Amino acid sequence: MTYQKSRTDKIVDVVLYIIYALFALVCIFPFYYVIINTVSDNTLVDRGRILFLPEGLHIRNYLQIFKLPGIYNATFISVARTVLGTFLTVLSSSFLGYAMTKNELWMRRFWYRFIIVTMYFGAGLIPYFMTIRTLGLMNSFWVYVIPGMVGPFNVVLVKTYIESIPTSLEESAEIDGAGYLKRYFHLILPLAKPILATVAIFTAVGHWNAFMDTVIYANRPNLYSLQFILNRYLNELQALTELIKRSPELAGEIVGQTLTPRAIRFTVTVVVVAPILFVYPFFQRFFVKGIMIGAVKG
Repeated sequence: MTYQKSRTDKIVDVVLYIIYALFALVCIFPFYYVIINTVSDNTLVDRGRILFLPEGLHIRNYLQIFKLPGIYNATFISVARTVLGTFLTVLSSSFLGYAMTKNELWMRRFWYRFIIVTMYFGAGLIPYFMTIRTLGLMNSFWVYVIPGMVGPFNVVLVKTYIESIPTSLEESAEIDGAGYLKRYFHLILPLAKPILATVAIFTAVGHWNAFMDTVIYANRPNLYSLQFILNRYLNELQALTELIKRSPELAGEIVGQTLTPRAIRFTVTVVVVAPILFVYPFFQRFFVKGIMIGAVKG
């Protein structure tokens, strides 16, 4: 039996499609605008002439940005902290969330409430700084990774999701002789992929965009993250422009493609945002399912 849409239904569908298309365009256009300004003639960009279509296409801005001093080491630090930090956070938060589902855990309710309390109350920056210094994490790469390994919100999401998994599955594995670790790695982790992907994308975005921890806890140039170094350059746009103009590596560039402060701002924005834009679509199908099941019990 087929359902035939009435004329009114068809009109409503068309109107909804138009509204959604306009909404999508409003969301996408800022990214499009920034990107076309990074690959257009910098003189036109500086005058605000590039609005809808690029002119004088080139990729020289990106080549020049990645010739800045310390940029490759900073990129390595950001990538390393994002990959390692995300992996350790997902592993530790998921295992703690799994442990919180076990009634046989000693004082389980107390520890779970203790974790929840830390979501709402913090000691402040100075006690946190003193703790980091006491642990010997100052001017160390591990200051980017260890403090954020366990996130209370992540633990809550994972715990709630695991509780939605039928207990009969784990009971069967326990009858077959599987211990906690074996059940965790071979049963829980494969079944919890949606929520783990959700935690992973939250954590990865946080690590990739972070730069204040570099400002506070690291003063060695070899520990500077990409976001910190680009933020510093953004705050010194005029000096950065002069640095690139005087760079001997760029002496043979076309004169008409002089890098301007406005072009630098757009290019830096794309460099920072692009990795997340490329990664997010691969996690999107897990993200929606994970956040819905992990946030609502029952």
